[in-house]
Amino acid sequence: MSASLHQSLWFDTLGEPLTYRASLNQDINADVAIIGAGYTGLWTAYYLKQKAPQLNIVIVDAQCAGEGASGRNGGWLMGSFVGDSHYLAGQSGEAFQQTKQLIQSPIAEVENILSRHQLDCDFVHSGNLRVAARYPEQLAALRQEFNDLYAQGYDETDFRFIQGDELAASIKMRAGQGAIYTPHCATIHPLKLVRGLANIVESMGVGLYDNTKVVGFGDGLVRCENASIRADIIVPALEGYQGEVHGQGEVSSLGRYTLPVQSLLIATEPLDDSQWQLIGLSHRATFSDAARQVTYGQRTLDGRLVFGARGGYRYGGKTQTAFEPNSEAFRWRSDLLVDLFPSLKSIQITHGWGGTLAMARRFAPHAIFDKRNGIALAGGYGGEGVGASNLFGRTLSDLILERDSQLARSPWAHVSEVKAVLKPWEPEPFRWLSYQLINRVFSWEERLCQQASGSSLQKCVATALAKRLEALMH
Repeated sequence: MSASLHQSLWFDTLGEPLTYRASLNQDINADVAIIGAGYTGLWTAYYLKQKAPQLNIVIVDAQCAGEGASGRNGGWLMGSFVGDSHYLAGQSGEAFQQTKQLIQSPIAEVENILSRHQLDCDFVHSGNLRVAARYPEQLAALRQEFNDLYAQGYDETDFRFIQGDELAASIKMRAGQGAIYTPHCATIHPLKLVRGLANIVESMGVGLYDNTKVVGFGDGLVRCENASIRADIIVPALEGYQGEVHGQGEVSSLGRYTLPVQSLLIATEPLDDSQWQLIGLSHRATFSDAARQVTYGQRTLDGRLVFGARGGYRYGGKTQTAFEPNSEAFRWRSDLLVDLFPSLKSIQITHGWGGTLAMARRFAPHAIFDKRNGIALAGGYGGEGVGASNLFGRTLSDLILERDSQLARSPWAHVSEVKAVLKPWEPEPFRWLSYQLINRVFSWEERLCQQASGSSLQKCVATALAKRLEALMH
């Protein structure tokens, strides 16, 4: 286990020792070889084994289940995902409703599986609040976002706009003006979920090997440091680490289709009842600040606040899991948390950790079965993969099994060569320069909007430029 996972609240509250399984040290054959024991790899294995128990499935991980983003995230299990509007665009009537129901299905699906297998991961289905609480322009932007959702076909069962006493009864941010509430979100302990899921698939007969680094794959072969796996189908379930494991032939550079981005979180010490009365969240709804620089928070089962925000991009698409505890990045998150909840000013921050996620081009996650090359690929969740990985794992299993199902016909499902579906990100230095520019403009817009004396013309220019850059990212 890398030292960086010890920085995580989830590691300290796992409730059991984190042990390793044996590594793979001899050549084997399999029907399906999965690289990566995170959510995507485990859910794909789960549904493949459930639908086709005769399949010989093997999963290998460079470290262990939960070491990557699946065990480090903010614990939001969402009935939505980044880019879902991309897949709903142009749909209407029954087609829109069916696709929407699929997108929202992971919460009930995961809850049923947790019950069936008696897996406890602190699951609470309590919804989400996206709050305008830092400057007046947020409220107008949030209202426009709400109107756009209804224009697209959503209704009051999906989203409600709340203000005044109803908002205060849900969450008490310093300058809360309004919020979009959706019931389609739950909270979990992410490390408990991924570790429990690994145990479940192993009990179903899936071979699971830890400390097994893959050095290459393609043409029906997964090459590990000390052994190889010959397989009919290879699933590189690597998400933000896709660029670190190289394929060969036509799948030699899958990493160019996703952008590895870091996201960092902090956790407070446990808060008492009087402190929670000043904050709200009595039903443990997840929450975020309505800003372009994505934030996310939840109230944990043991009464802490976990709060995070998307971070930076490292030149060359380098991943990162270890972060300096006293760095400016963690201080910024602490300051933002106190800005939202001033009563937390003297509260101790006990944990700070982070990890690497993957952004797909056009912010459109994908499930692809490249039958000719024997590759099945899903990912690009943009940090919203806890629920999406379940949906896309289900989808990928149906594509692999060539089932004629609603999932296999969904707009994110493709039976095609990978290169025919995905658009690569630009090469360096354009990736790094573009990301730096976007972050600087987003920060500039926020600084101007927070200044009461700021020029309205400057604010309009900054907002227009931020919107333009945001649109280009899609």
